[in-house]
Amino acid sequence: MFILRHGETLWNVEGRMQGGLDSPLTDRGRAQALRQGEILRRAGAGGFPVYSSPQGRALETARLAMPGVPVIEDARLAEVDMGAWQGLTYGEIVRLSPEMPATPNSYLWKFAAPGGERLEEMLVRLRDFLSDVPAEAVVVTHGVASQLLRGCMMQLDLAAMAALDDPQGVVHSVTAQGEVLLSS
Repeated sequence: MFILRHGETLWNVEGRMQGGLDSPLTDRGRAQALRQGEILRRAGAGGFPVYSSPQGRALETARLAMPGVPVIEDARLAEVDMGAWQGLTYGEIVRLSPEMPATPNSYLWKFAAPGGERLEEMLVRLRDFLSDVPAEAVVVTHGVASQLLRGCMMQLDLAAMAALDDPQGVVHSVTAQGEVLLSS
């Protein structure tokens, strides 16, 4: 399975938490998506089905990376809903919630958002997605969703999932045995 995080967005540049909200891809983000498409073609993913989060940043990435290929939208691939923290920077969240660490060391803090999604809920929907799709597929999703999805596939514990990198503009080739980072 090839797993992609969407290209860079305006809110990524600003350090804002997107969660269930959306912001547009930047010029760099569109270039990253095109580069991901080149990586996928070189890797032989041309005939694979393409699944994407229905959020705009992921859909645009999928369509740029795999032009002319039908994209199957699947809400289970959406990013973690960060409730009241969506649209805020980490600094703004710390001011609202002083118990937050000054510098987070993983994504797990995102599941503590007031009114937001919990880790167990997100894991259930991602595992459900994995049980429904073929092993040979292209999946376009988000940072936290990518880490959890890849971690589920490799049967990692939460600490190991949290330690996975989630860069933009690359492709993760993932099997139960591990992952390989494909970049241009």
